[in-house]
Amino acid sequence: MSNMRFKALEAAYNRPAVHVAAPSEKVTEYYGSYTFNDEVMKALLTPEAYLKVSSATKSGSSIDREVADEVAAAMKSWATSKGATHYTHWFQPLTGGTAEKHDAFFDISSSGKAIEKFKGSALVQQEPDASSFPSGGLRATFEARGYTGWDPSSPAFLMDNGAGGKTLCIPSVFISYTGEALDYKTPLLRALHKLDRAATAIMYYFDRNVSKVTATLGPEQEYFLVDKALYYARPDLMMAGRTVFGHSPARGQQLEDHYFGSIPPRVNAFMVDFEFEAWKLGIPVRTRHNEVAPGQFECAPTFEELNLSIDHNALLMDLMQKVAEKHNFKVLFHEKPFAGINGSGKHNNWSMMTDTGINLLAPSTKPKETLRFLTFLMNVVKAVHDHADLLRASIASAGNEYRLGANEAPPAIVSIFLGDELIRLLETLESRNEVQLEKGDNVFYKLGITRTPPLMRDNTDRNRTSPFAFTGNKFEYRAVGGSANSASTMIVLNTIVANQLQEFRKELEAKLEAGEKKELAVVDILKEYYRHSKRILFQGNGYSDNWVAEAAQRGLSNIASTPIALGKYMTPSSIEVFEKIGVLTEREVHARYEIELENYIKKVQIESRVVGDLALNHVVSTAVKYQHQLAQTAKSLVELGLVEEAEPLKDLIREISKHMVTIKQAVSDMTEARKKANGTEDITQKAILYGSEVKEYFEKIRYEVDKLELIIDDEDWPLVKYRELLFVK
Repeated sequence: MSNMRFKALEAAYNRPAVHVAAPSEKVTEYYGSYTFNDEVMKALLTPEAYLKVSSATKSGSSIDREVADEVAAAMKSWATSKGATHYTHWFQPLTGGTAEKHDAFFDISSSGKAIEKFKGSALVQQEPDASSFPSGGLRATFEARGYTGWDPSSPAFLMDNGAGGKTLCIPSVFISYTGEALDYKTPLLRALHKLDRAATAIMYYFDRNVSKVTATLGPEQEYFLVDKALYYARPDLMMAGRTVFGHSPARGQQLEDHYFGSIPPRVNAFMVDFEFEAWKLGIPVRTRHNEVAPGQFECAPTFEELNLSIDHNALLMDLMQKVAEKHNFKVLFHEKPFAGINGSGKHNNWSMMTDTGINLLAPSTKPKETLRFLTFLMNVVKAVHDHADLLRASIASAGNEYRLGANEAPPAIVSIFLGDELIRLLETLESRNEVQLEKGDNVFYKLGITRTPPLMRDNTDRNRTSPFAFTGNKFEYRAVGGSANSASTMIVLNTIVANQLQEFRKELEAKLEAGEKKELAVVDILKEYYRHSKRILFQGNGYSDNWVAEAAQRGLSNIASTPIALGKYMTPSSIEVFEKIGVLTEREVHARYEIELENYIKKVQIESRVVGDLALNHVVSTAVKYQHQLAQTAKSLVELGLVEEAEPLKDLIREISKHMVTIKQAVSDMTEARKKANGTEDITQKAILYGSEVKEYFEKIRYEVDKLELIIDDEDWPLVKYRELLFVK
């Protein structure tokens, strides 16, 4: 096994950067060239058909079958002209990834002749086998029928299969035979529609020109890169996506010199390559940089309509994995692939935008606009306050359980950061009914340097320790995990905000009917919301132990356990808000709860098996061989009369024995704990047992293994070490 490690290192050390050629000198010449976008539709569809598709995209109106036939013909013509041979309904089942079933653009006629074929019926609906996708009891395994349906609000795109041609991918929803949602997109679209209606109704009191409100999202994607050879020499990375063993290297991220540092040439080539491919697909990736942890990086897009942004992020993750292969890398999206250093998040930057171009979460110095801003701001704050546990459940996963509260990740306590200026404004509002932002909130620094242009300071700092922080004109939910589909969180956030806006409208209308002036009625409601939600507002250091104690005094939840957090989906208030808004039925909520629990169980189970396998078959077996070498050396020293010189070796042999005995016993106990959990029929209890009684052995075994790594000769150690995984690029 040690040979495999050193062969992998040799391969990794000698890899050159792959040359990447730009498709064109200007990004604008090929941006979106692989998407069936608005420009393409305008050129290929009749004006009537284009208008109907455009209307369906903007307002949600239905598309009739004749128009679908015309769109299908145009799609096929466009796709085949670019080398596509197949099409697929591209959807996002509850596995956490994406799914596709490719069909060829041809059929066989009655005479046996091949004919080109792609009708509107194939565009609108397909029937993939749904039996093996997670359903949470919504259907039996033997019931195979499921349906995918075209989502015209997200443009179709071409997936380049390398030497195998291209496939036309049609973003789609995925439902069961009985109509329940089996995916992320279906409830997300429902939530976005309800938010639009609720927010537009509120805008009636501020600006009657607004006819639509769109939620926007910009997910920042963090990830690690590991050389492919080193990845395959670590069975835990292959099987579980994270390292279950590995002693901290002498140098990790202490110096923080990797952060925003010079990007290594091989990594830069990979980044450039996947950006070129992303731009062809209309994914607006704009930012790339080194993150704090060695081997960790980040990319971030421009804000987009939320549904499209989530499609793009799911596509981007898939694209990054494929492009990484060309550069002999593996991308790790796991929330905590390495112990002792930063994990990876997917910071979800969320806001709301009107069809007249107004960002509803953008502050203003004008009183009327400030009142509007505070209305939407405080409705979001109250929604998060009232449903904090549900929002916590939306980011709960086996991977994120390792990350939350560790090494710069937000804690498991849901709190909101608004910044000193907004807190001052809200305190003033509460005490004096004043809602005027002071002019000159943004000030210029006096640097004493005449050669630089003036640098402007924003009216609030950023708090990277807050899980839900206001960052100037949006909220950033930092607690979302790096491997997650953002739809899970966005379904919840948009649902609870839509619900809260509906409640606000009822309260406002009641006051107006009672004869109150609109501005004073709004202020009265916002003052009450501020008093009600104050306890969730926290401007300090979310990493500190003091905050944990203070949060408990405030009555805020601190749910570290994933199974317990997921249980918040099933509370009466959670089910009520989903059903009231029409996003998920109780049956659908329960199904998702069971799917998430099952996913958690399987991931911890896989990790447990990996821990046992590596500990016994790789580490202990190596330790036995090394111990034998030491024993032979000690014996030789004694035979030579060097008894005293042999004592340190004997101590080392005893220490190795002690670690091996502890490891073997702990693995045996962990296996028994797993058997006990597997014998439990109740899925909730089973998940809790896996999260406590099985998982508790991981760190115990790791401690002993990592101690052996420091003792056993480097030449004999079988697993690629942290210093190699993190620094060999």
